[in-house]
Amino acid sequence: MNIMVIDDSLAMRLIVMKTLREAGFDGHEIVQAEDGVQALDMIRAAKPDLVLCDWNMPNMTGPELLKAINDDGINPPFGFVTTEATKEMKDKASAMGARFLIAKPFTPESFKSTLSQYIN
Repeated sequence: MNIMVIDDSLAMRLIVMKTLREAGFDGHEIVQAEDGVQALDMIRAAKPDLVLCDWNMPNMTGPELLKAINDDGINPPFGFVTTEATKEMKDKASAMGARFLIAKPFTPESFKSTLSQYIN
């Protein structure tokens, strides 16, 4: 399974990848992108099986990326990993087509409970 982690912070990408392993999702190919522009090119080329994306990033935000891949007809399970986890943000993410929103700070347990249905 190919999992893409998108965040403008290298430290946060590494934390997300570590948390994926701690949640029991090791053994999968994990690729990284530092913003939505880079991620869009990578998604178009490789069509990942799961996308974990930050909401706020320079160049292209997470919502802009989600719209772009939806417009391209590419629909991997896509979710946000963000500090903005109010009910309003969750509703907005869902309305855009995101399948989940994981709030920062997160735990291996929150990853496992949210992502188990998408990662086999």
